[in-house]
Amino acid sequence: MRVAVAGATGVLGRACLPLLREHGHEVRGFARNVPAGSEDLVAVDLLDRDAVVGFAREWRPEAILHLATAIPHDLEPRRAVEQFAPTNRLRTEGTRNLIAAADAAGDAWLIAESIAFMSAPGSGPADEQVPLRNREDDVLAPIVAPVAELERLTLDAGGTVLRFGQLYGPDTAFARDGGIGAMAAAGRMPVLTRHGRSSVFSMLHTGDAATAIAATLRTGARGIFNVVDDDPAEVAEWLPVLADALGGRTPRRLPAWLARPLVGAYGVAYMCELRGASNAKARRELGWEPSIASWREGFRAL
Repeated sequence: MRVAVAGATGVLGRACLPLLREHGHEVRGFARNVPAGSEDLVAVDLLDRDAVVGFAREWRPEAILHLATAIPHDLEPRRAVEQFAPTNRLRTEGTRNLIAAADAAGDAWLIAESIAFMSAPGSGPADEQVPLRNREDDVLAPIVAPVAELERLTLDAGGTVLRFGQLYGPDTAFARDGGIGAMAAAGRMPVLTRHGRSSVFSMLHTGDAATAIAATLRTGARGIFNVVDDDPAEVAEWLPVLADALGGRTPRRLPAWLARPLVGAYGVAYMCELRGASNAKARRELGWEPSIASWREGFRAL
């Protein structure tokens, strides 16, 4: 299959391109900035509609992967809304441009990257029937709304949405030089709790995210799929393991109210309110399973 990859130079794009070629796909990636001499990469800005459509009309891919984000390497929780603004544009305006490109290519299939950790609060891991958070007064609303728009646009176009878990591995936030990993290694990332509880994270190694994309292309599955590992866990459980794996000391526990002046409302919500996800549908319909079943193994490899 001829596959175009938007966001080809990002963490997930770099993991995905070589694997898709191994699976026999003809792949061409594009991004706003492309390193000189890159093989099968084209410099195209996803927000430049004419350029995106022109690329698709000329190369005529059969599938288009939307893996483009612009999340800062060192996200500052108190500036999260501001720092997510470029990614919000990629998830809304960028998705519209890719839908136009899919039409220009002759009805190409759009597969879009979403996130599995913005489901509405509730007990237990969320499946794909659980709606995204949708309270108007939610501090995470400025980030959730563009995700919801990306998913709506993709599904209305007959595409597939892959809700990935918290990605870890090389060049991610959880790596030694990443925003979370560096703080954990330095002993500067506490476990925040509200009413004795912390957020539940569903993790995923970038390599397993890439195999899920390959499985999607193989099966032709449409709809929404949670792509996460088998071991959702509270921050209070996984953060000490990450810190230990990176040589840091055991993190302190702090009540959310005490940390709020330092991390802001977004930081508190991120550390105290997120819900894990179930991968049962992806296992069943994509024939996919994570090669690293738990972050407990994956963090040790960091």
